[in-house]
Amino acid sequence: MRVKTTRRFRNPTGSPTRLALSAAMLSVAFAGRAIADEAPAPPATAVPLPGATAPAPAPAPTPTVTAVAVATPVAPPPAPPPPPYSLPWQLRPATVATVVRSDSTVAFYDGANGTSGSTVATMLLGTYKVSPNLAPLVRMGFVQNTAPGAAPDGQSFINPLVGVTYARPAGPIRLAATIAATIPVGQGSTGTAATSGSAGANAAGIQARSGMDNAMFAVNYLTFLGGIDAAYVARGFTAQLEATVFQLTRVRTSTSDSSRTNGTAGLHLGYFLIPQLSLGGELRYQRWLSDAAPVKAAAVNRDTVTMAIGPRAHFRMGKTWFRPGISYSRGLDKPLTTSSYNMVQIDLPFAF
Repeated sequence: MRVKTTRRFRNPTGSPTRLALSAAMLSVAFAGRAIADEAPAPPATAVPLPGATAPAPAPAPTPTVTAVAVATPVAPPPAPPPPPYSLPWQLRPATVATVVRSDSTVAFYDGANGTSGSTVATMLLGTYKVSPNLAPLVRMGFVQNTAPGAAPDGQSFINPLVGVTYARPAGPIRLAATIAATIPVGQGSTGTAATSGSAGANAAGIQARSGMDNAMFAVNYLTFLGGIDAAYVARGFTAQLEATVFQLTRVRTSTSDSSRTNGTAGLHLGYFLIPQLSLGGELRYQRWLSDAAPVKAAAVNRDTVTMAIGPRAHFRMGKTWFRPGISYSRGLDKPLTTSSYNMVQIDLPFAF
C-alpha cells in the first residue's frame, strides 16, 4: 500500500517578515498611481492649423498698486495782527518802522491894530527800520510866514534833525526812547535886516508848532535831545505819554544866551471807531527850564499849553499803510491866546 504524503509549499521570498514588507511597498505604489490619475491634466496646447494665425497670448495681469497716504505737515495758523495803534499828531510814535511822513501846520493869528498873519510850517520825516527795535531818523523843515502889519514876511529852511529811536513792546505797553541832535545850518541866524524876514519866520514857526519843535527853529544853537514814550494799546484804544529834554548850545551868531534848556511833554488819546478810521486828541506842554532870553523878555513866554483833536484814516495799499489825518489845534494860555492862534495840521504818513 502506498502512503500519500503532502508536500508543504515554501515561500520563495524567504521569511514572513520579508513578505509583509513586500506587501506594504506594493500598497504604496498603487496609492501613488491613484493620486497621479486624479491630478488635473495640464491644459492642452492648441495646435494651429496650417495657414492659420496663432492666437495672441493672453495679456499679463496688471499689478494692483496700493496708494500710500503721505502726511503733509500742517502750517501753524498766522499770528493775529497787532492791535491798532493811534498815531499821535505831534508826539513821537512809540514804535519803529520804515516811514516817509509829510506834516504841515497852517497857523492863523492876530497882530497889533487888528491885523492878521499866517504861518505854514512843513516837516518832512524819514525813518528806516534796520532791526525789529531800531530805526534811525532824519527830519527837515521849512517855514513861510506872512507877517501882520508892517512886519516883513519871510521864509526859512530850519535846522535838520538826525537821531535814532529804540522801541520795544511789553504786552499791551509800547516803550520807545529817542536821542537826536540838530545840525545848526538853518537860515535867519545873523539878525541883520537882510535876514529879519527869515528870523521872524523862525519865531512864528515855534508858535505854529505849539513849541514842540523849537530846537529845529533855534538856528543859532546845536541842540541835543533825549525823550521817552510809553503807550498803552488795547482793544482799539491808545493812551500815550511823552517827555523830552532839550539842551541848546550856541554855536553861531552871538546872542544873550550861551546855552538854554527846554522841556516838552504830552498826552495822546486815540480810539478806532472802525478799522479804517480813528479819532485822536492831544494835550501838549512846553516849558523853558532855564531863564532863557524869551523868559526874561516876558514871563508869559515861560510855558505854553495847546490841545489838538482830529480824525485819521487808515488805508492798506499792498504792503504799505497810508494814514492821512487832519487836526485842529488851539492855544489854551498866553502867549498863544493873546494872539488868538488857531492851527490846522495836515499829516500824510506812509509806512512800508
